[in-house]
Amino acid sequence: MRLLLSVGLQSLICAAQASTLRCGSQLISVGDRAFEVQQKCGIPVSQDVIGTKETFNSTYRKSEEVRVEEWIYGPDHGMYQYLRFEGGRLVRIESQRQR
Repeated sequence: MRLLLSVGLQSLICAAQASTLRCGSQLISVGDRAFEVQQKCGIPVSQDVIGTKETFNSTYRKSEEVRVEEWIYGPDHGMYQYLRFEGGRLVRIESQRQR
């Protein structure tokens, strides 16, 4: 039983989601623009377009497709940071320990 609990807690620790990330002395947050993230964190080790997503633009009252990208930073002390952008805005930050 203790082993199962330990394994469960370890998996939660290894793939954590956050709304902010520290890059040196700078802080990035969900909602930041891609160029702001790159100014604060530098060039990622990997930067891929992983597809598109259809969203509704309430200002223009129409659907539009936006580009979905994944940027990876690290490893930093054994951790990788996975950043997801939709339409040039940061929507998710995930941290995962290198195995």
